[in-house]
Amino acid sequence: MNLQDSLLPPHAEMVRAMLERDTAYEGVFFTAVKTTGIFCRPSCTARKPKPENVEFFAHADEALSAGYRACLRCKPLDAAAIAPDWIQALLKAVDAEPDLRWTDALLLEQGIEPLKLRRWFKQHFGMTFHAYLRTRRLGIALGGIKEGTSIDNAAFDSGYESLSGFRDAFVKSFHITPGRAALSEPLLFTRLTTPLGPMLAMAERRGLVLLEFLDRPALTKELEELQQRYGYTVAPGHNAHLQQIETELAEYFAGKLTVFKVPLHMPGSAFAVRVWAELQKIPYGETRSYGAIATALGSPGASRAVGLANGQNRLAIVIPCHRVIGADGSLTGYGGGQPRKAFLLRLEKAAVQVSLPLAF
Repeated sequence: MNLQDSLLPPHAEMVRAMLERDTAYEGVFFTAVKTTGIFCRPSCTARKPKPENVEFFAHADEALSAGYRACLRCKPLDAAAIAPDWIQALLKAVDAEPDLRWTDALLLEQGIEPLKLRRWFKQHFGMTFHAYLRTRRLGIALGGIKEGTSIDNAAFDSGYESLSGFRDAFVKSFHITPGRAALSEPLLFTRLTTPLGPMLAMAERRGLVLLEFLDRPALTKELEELQQRYGYTVAPGHNAHLQQIETELAEYFAGKLTVFKVPLHMPGSAFAVRVWAELQKIPYGETRSYGAIATALGSPGASRAVGLANGQNRLAIVIPCHRVIGADGSLTGYGGGQPRKAFLLRLEKAAVQVSLPLAF
């Protein structure tokens, strides 16, 4: 079977999405124009080609392999590609020496143009590289305070010459004083790139807490709840759980991973936690209805409550709420958007079919 074709939506659906510049299909497919030799995102603002002059690809690298060039207007490689090698090398260097002061002169010595770096971080992290470094150092200070380091030592270890300057920067970044931070739980976050667009991953010492597409409408509300209701203090950084989910996500989208093993921590109501546990029992490549999950929980009339808990899931893909469908088989609501839900189901179904032994 053709694995690429199995991942694509129906042809008519892609033509409609392309003509209407539907942003819900970002990362779901790429549009390649035979007459120009260029491929684009479905939402590209350039003049739309005739449908008969277009072919579609599930992945950007497949369009490149077919001889197409990336559009300079919509930059399709930026939508799905992983961080470039020079960014990955820089981030590893920052992890190795978090106290190192990365001046523009030092960046130039490493062959990195400061303005180019600034633009990349603004686009992908919403802050400049130097702002990222400052916030990350404060995040390390937060972890130290949580473990018993004095505020004075945390301030000086972070490179601040005065306690007042440290406190001001700390409050500006975390909206909490250093003293109160000693009672909170640090929640580290990083941005991950996937074929379906960027995702935000957050983890604390007990496990992964959040994994969401950055354009999910409910993301802001989820972050506020984690901070205000569950007492988390959010800071950029890395830990073993974030590194593990990055690796496992790459294997999942490659069709090589069917069960996530990253430790999870899922604060929520007792009922929501039960629903999330039931979601994790749905086998890879299969689906269940809301009613079936309610019945499995011993509450056959609680389909609506199951749907609500399903929507409150903060761990997209890992807790597979995309495998829950309507009783009639329809793809009902999904926080990441129904096109992504359809893509994930096609991905899993295709991977299962490819893995089946051939019958002779």
